[in-house]
Amino acid sequence: MSRLTDLLRTAKQLDPQLGKDLEEEIRPLQKRLPFGLNFERHAPEAVELAGHKIRNGSKVRVLPPRGSSARGDQRLWRVDKVIGDAAEISLLDSSEDETLTAQIDDLILVAEFRDWIYPGLRQDGTVERGGNKPFHTVINGENFHVLEQLTFTHEHSVDAIYIDPPYNTGSRDWKYNNDYVEGDDLYRHSKWLAFMERRLQLAKRLLKPNDSVLIVTIDEKEYLRLGLLLEQIFPEGRIQMVSIAISPPGAKRDAAFRRSDEYAFFVSFGDAAPSPLVLSPEWDGAKKTTTMNLRWVSMIRSGTGALRRDRPGMFYPVLLDEASGALMGVGDVLPLSSQRIDYRAPEGTVAVWPIREDGSEGRWQVGPDTARALHADGFMRIGKFNGTSAAISYLKAGEQSKVLTGVFGEVGRSASGHVEVEAAATATSRVPTTQWALASHSAADFGSRLLRNLLPGRKFPFPKSLYAVEDALRFYVANKPEAVVLDFFAGSGTTAHALMRLNRQDGGRRISISVTNNEVGADEQTKLRKDGLRPGDSDWEQWGICDYITKPRIRAAISGQTPDGEAIKGEYKFVDEFPMSDGFEENVAFFTLTYESPWRVSTDRSFAAIAPMLWLRAGASGRRIDELSQGWAVADSYGIIKELDLAADFITSLQLQDNVRVAYIVTDDEGRYQQIANEIPGIETVRLYEDYLRNCESNGDF
Repeated sequence: MSRLTDLLRTAKQLDPQLGKDLEEEIRPLQKRLPFGLNFERHAPEAVELAGHKIRNGSKVRVLPPRGSSARGDQRLWRVDKVIGDAAEISLLDSSEDETLTAQIDDLILVAEFRDWIYPGLRQDGTVERGGNKPFHTVINGENFHVLEQLTFTHEHSVDAIYIDPPYNTGSRDWKYNNDYVEGDDLYRHSKWLAFMERRLQLAKRLLKPNDSVLIVTIDEKEYLRLGLLLEQIFPEGRIQMVSIAISPPGAKRDAAFRRSDEYAFFVSFGDAAPSPLVLSPEWDGAKKTTTMNLRWVSMIRSGTGALRRDRPGMFYPVLLDEASGALMGVGDVLPLSSQRIDYRAPEGTVAVWPIREDGSEGRWQVGPDTARALHADGFMRIGKFNGTSAAISYLKAGEQSKVLTGVFGEVGRSASGHVEVEAAATATSRVPTTQWALASHSAADFGSRLLRNLLPGRKFPFPKSLYAVEDALRFYVANKPEAVVLDFFAGSGTTAHALMRLNRQDGGRRISISVTNNEVGADEQTKLRKDGLRPGDSDWEQWGICDYITKPRIRAAISGQTPDGEAIKGEYKFVDEFPMSDGFEENVAFFTLTYESPWRVSTDRSFAAIAPMLWLRAGASGRRIDELSQGWAVADSYGIIKELDLAADFITSLQLQDNVRVAYIVTDDEGRYQQIANEIPGIETVRLYEDYLRNCESNGDF
């Protein structure tokens, strides 16, 4: 390549722009593999962003006149100056110096995937039936850009990704560069691979490298190429393909066998593996008998952040009867300024503190309020009492659910008040084969027909069987009651719905992140354009997939009511049977992706758009901090401070909270940031807006 490098250098001297263009075209060729999957990675990709604000410096396209169904001008322009309702624009990437003045209404914002973006979120409502459970989230936006946003909020934090991408059938089922990809497009497969590779590269940054799974469904059009692509992107993953019968009668194929199945690639990372489960006789597979025991864990914190000073709000006495050692109650937090020796236990009781093996003062795993609830429910247990101390253990949420749902039969309470269950529960469990042929996986019966029950009169092409998605996820998250599951081709919202069913079955607190755009179907677009409408108009957007299908489906599933307020007809079947009108005790928050100015972010003028991302990073649980009128605020799972002179009050408030995960510190001063961070060990600290901006500018190389 040295000769080619010399020629490029000469070309740059003669014509810098020509040299740059040649270099950009040659770079992908240098990255090509000598064997394996080769395709045109340099094919450009950009997206039109209807309804988003146009500013000075924005990239735009000029829309065709209202009422026209023409493709329109595909050239890119730069906004030089916004003047009221109009803008002066100049042509980009052209030797011609062409400028014009256009109405803002006739322009649409464009983002190329090589550009840096600075994402924010705008809330579009919530449904809250789940009490203190964390929130599922639905994000309306271009999925590539939402994945970039998630690298700030969820890097290496996702337990499972389930996606059902476009199958590239050639029947206008997906777009590349805002154009439907037709069956006669010679670059159809190359475009699909470039489209998928960019998104999977970002998805890789979100998965937990030591224990997670990626599940991708596909049919015969692209399964061979997809398999090679997954091998190249995830060389550390263990890949297996499962065949799932989704259409017992079969779908007609010209001059070929009728197709009755599709494929699911499971890419497992680290310790992730399918769990043996109790399955119905329809499943095939090797039987394995396992004995399950209720798992009590120590209530004393171990590992990082385990000292009293790390979380002073988790240092308090557990009170035992001085004669029998029975659990009598839980005391209040002992302030950091006070000593244990100064504490006087109530008469007839002994105070047990979280003292580590080396004699140092540790802290409990849970706060005093949670400990009192555990005691009341019988989920705290006292070990052998020696007159002054005893080992204290408790049941975490997943084990509690096994008692509450009857996996372990409760036989009563011990003398000290903890639940006693049957000595062991024995069950026959299976890991199935790679051939799944179950009636519950029929897409027509439990995808399309089920969706009609939820959304009468509304149609969506080829929704997945709810139970097929549920089963695929169950094998990997059954033992993860707080798993985070992402679907960035969310479509009709089946993945979120399936996760709600899994939560109901075992009392889990798993959360889904569903990402979809608000694309309007091809036929509907033609009609709307003839009516003089454009993307971004409210009468256009109401028919988009997110607003018309995804959000209404998830609202209906939780509430048990159709969009018209009627009780949903029918019942859920198979593993957990109950009326669909019962809904689910879950919470969900809806958002739309926004595009912010880096200057506005860095000067704290876009806090309203960044605030939801801070809440998401902290676990999407409890109250969200939307303003900082007092200079700092602490919510259930995180805190934010921008008036650093008030740091002492902020730190005290953080330490009194049981479940704080993240502290956000707004400052340009690295020294002051480190000073505050050092005062709150055991809590993740993030510097705003430096960490956010750096993350945004690490993306874009796709």
